[in-house]
Amino acid sequence: MTSRSPAGGGDEAVLSLYVSQKKIQPRSVFGLFTKWRWALVWVTQIVFYGLPWLQWNARQAVLFDLESRRFFLFGLVLYPQDFIYLTGLLVISALALFLFTAVAGRLWCGYACPQTVYTEIFLWIEKRVEGERSARLRLDEAPMSVAKVGKRGLKHLLWLIFSLWTGFTFVGYFTPIRELGSLTLMASLGPWQTFWVFFYGLATYGNAGFLREQVCKYMCPYARFQSAMFDPDTMIVTYDEARGEPRGARSKKADPKALGLGSCVDCTLCVQVCPTGIDIRKGLQYECIGCGACIDVCDEVMDKVGYPRGLIRYSTQNGVAQGWSRQAMIRRAFRPRVLVYTAALGAITAALLVSLYLRTPLKVDVIRDRGALARMVEQGRIENVFRLQVMNATEHPQRYFLDVDGLPDIVIASDRWVDVLPTEVRSVAVRVQIPPDAAEPGSHPIRFLVRSSEKPTDAVAEKAVFLVPR
Repeated sequence: MTSRSPAGGGDEAVLSLYVSQKKIQPRSVFGLFTKWRWALVWVTQIVFYGLPWLQWNARQAVLFDLESRRFFLFGLVLYPQDFIYLTGLLVISALALFLFTAVAGRLWCGYACPQTVYTEIFLWIEKRVEGERSARLRLDEAPMSVAKVGKRGLKHLLWLIFSLWTGFTFVGYFTPIRELGSLTLMASLGPWQTFWVFFYGLATYGNAGFLREQVCKYMCPYARFQSAMFDPDTMIVTYDEARGEPRGARSKKADPKALGLGSCVDCTLCVQVCPTGIDIRKGLQYECIGCGACIDVCDEVMDKVGYPRGLIRYSTQNGVAQGWSRQAMIRRAFRPRVLVYTAALGAITAALLVSLYLRTPLKVDVIRDRGALARMVEQGRIENVFRLQVMNATEHPQRYFLDVDGLPDIVIASDRWVDVLPTEVRSVAVRVQIPPDAAEPGSHPIRFLVRSSEKPTDAVAEKAVFLVPR
């Protein structure tokens, strides 16, 4: 964008509307919240990378088989007809996010979000190859050399290996991972498998290796609407301005009161360790992911200079303003909004679990055989032909008994027993007959009853219509 000088001369002033984003190189930090963050990294990644290799009943424990439209979750076998359970799981996840955010801010973002987790892992690899923050900053500014190319090349190679392994594991949830491994070793992956391995792997490589905090600041919608779930009693990372200001450097032996200074020594370490590069001393900002890194490093500085910890801490706006104790803030956590979220979350979770427990592992669909409508058979009986699709949602072979009611003397004239293999959907033709004087001409509701021979409580009733010709 350009603008001419007021004097009308020939000179032009150039004003750029774009400021290049400076790369953030977070400093290493150690402390309680860092340990919690790494504990969540280990837990989430052990689950993610290990779950596809776990076997259950001679098959993969967790497998979303899209081709056969079956979803295996340990002992459960779900079908597209069970989509309601996915809906319930999404509602529970949303309510849990609302509840945790209302109580303690962005816990998900700071400790368990995949973007945070993979950024931590990629930063760890970067530190092992290029060194700590000061060494990485010097390397960024250094001219291109063999040593710089070697370090950068090794770092990106390790990033790519880890990313492709992540993509491979992701696809392993949809294709049996042992089979996927064999196909990979033989270079026989299908086109879609190859696409998703590279797509998910390169997405991990780009987001965790390059975009990092920009995903949290500009791409994630949660950062934008989180303020709607915050209130003055939400636990967040806060800077005690009354205690810390005015900030300034001083000798360790100096009396800050005599110098007219607060507890903040203006070391800027809280900014250096922040993964999003913000200064928490400026107050709550939407870029803050609540990871607590600034708390750990500030507590470390306070220990060194001999001041009490807690200049930066998890607290609430009301707690800081009114000097509340931790017990008082915990009591305020049980406020109406939190209680409503908790009640709704508990009710929906209980309903989902009860529904899964009472779920009948048998599904039946009735389809009229359009090739054979109502017809007269021997002894003048009226016959309709139906096609039953019987779905065995267990991992054991089942034998089902068929019955029908709804009209006088209605019977099934074909075989009344159906054998169905594990997780199989079998289609069978069923001939249903009634005496000639059992019903008036027209359509009449009937009901098929299907029950398991091994477990009679596993039974399903399905409605149909019996046609009587004029």
